[in-house]
Amino acid sequence: MSEVEETLKRIQSHKGVIGTIVVNQEGIPIRTTMDNSTTTQYAGLIHQLTCKSRTCVRDIDPQNDLTFLRIRSKKHEIMVAPEKDYLLIVIQNPSEG
Repeated sequence: MSEVEETLKRIQSHKGVIGTIVVNQEGIPIRTTMDNSTTTQYAGLIHQLTCKSRTCVRDIDPQNDLTFLRIRSKKHEIMVAPEKDYLLIVIQNPSEG
């Protein structure tokens, strides 16, 4: 099993994790543990939000960059780890985590 597969499996096994999605630079999901429609919705919206957040951080300080994004709502907590070629999105139930 590849290092990526092992990491995704480890994240998915954490208590409260609902799903994980890996999205490429264009916002297209390349790996997911969720159903197709949910994956597509999260991938598109979170990709847009991450791009806007990265732009905001760079506008404030051009020497800086976005390294992690955490969004918490009443139902879910969404954690985004943006890398050069992809985004890792983890959706979690905050009351279980």
